[in-house]
Amino acid sequence: MTDTNFDKVQMLEIDADFEGQRIDNYLKTLLKGVPKSLIYRIVRKGEIRINKKRVKPEYKLQAGDLLRLPPIRVSEAKAAPSTKLDKVANLESFILYEDKHFIILNKPSGMAVHGGSGLSFGVIEALRALRPEQKFLELVHRLDRDTSGCLLIAKKRSVLRELHAQLRDKKVDKRYQALVAGSWPENRFKVKAPLCKNILKSGERMVSVSDEGKPSETRYRILTRFRDATLVEASPITGRTHQIRVHCLHAGHPIACDDKYGDKGFEEKMNSLGLTRLFLHAYTLAFIHPETNERVSYTAPLDKTLNLILGRLDVDV
Repeated sequence: MTDTNFDKVQMLEIDADFEGQRIDNYLKTLLKGVPKSLIYRIVRKGEIRINKKRVKPEYKLQAGDLLRLPPIRVSEAKAAPSTKLDKVANLESFILYEDKHFIILNKPSGMAVHGGSGLSFGVIEALRALRPEQKFLELVHRLDRDTSGCLLIAKKRSVLRELHAQLRDKKVDKRYQALVAGSWPENRFKVKAPLCKNILKSGERMVSVSDEGKPSETRYRILTRFRDATLVEASPITGRTHQIRVHCLHAGHPIACDDKYGDKGFEEKMNSLGLTRLFLHAYTLAFIHPETNERVSYTAPLDKTLNLILGRLDVDV
């Protein structure tokens, strides 16, 4: 990896958009390619200064702060994915809504939200390549690689902070549609089961119901009954990894074509109808607009594949 030398001291004025962010997190973003251990070392030694004073890693930036950055070697950032790649160029057509504050994307199934673990790029890297003039683009939340639907991306640090606060305060309403095996019970409106995340030797993440896990709750509503399956609406109250998928399995009704938590027999049946992807779709997303303070709601329609599968199922009358 090529190195770029910042061979002189730099003075940077902190923009209002970064107010409230911890300085260690700000530096990790600013100095991509620099080991975290080095960042903490130069802060601890006082080489990083704010308004000519030493600060601790947890110091929260204020608008107008003057940051002193010492000479430092930064590994060159990885090149952005080419906008000529179909997967990148096509992402433009998946944007449901965009303003100066955020982007709502109907994320396609099979695309990770960010690069890593052998992936050269994901949604966020592709969007940054499509919007090179946009200084700030960050994921507000995540979707599993195989899950499609509404994904929210902030265009300002202040918007990201506000939307994260709404997530913490349960003011964001996320609703998914999932096709599950069997007949979902009429009286099963929610699943409350603590979830524990495990990392396998292969590096794969698996989640299981465990008394030692974190409290987790998903609410359910039946949308359509089919002969061997049910289309349900799932609303996660908490936001744990793989929550809806594991809660469906725990309820005895795994999601169609779930390669981690699914049922082989049900998967084969769905494969025969033409379904080769996880039938989990983030259908609607509602929250308070950070500028207008009005409640807004966005809907990502099911794609042709999922609609086609539903049309091939026998409705249970």
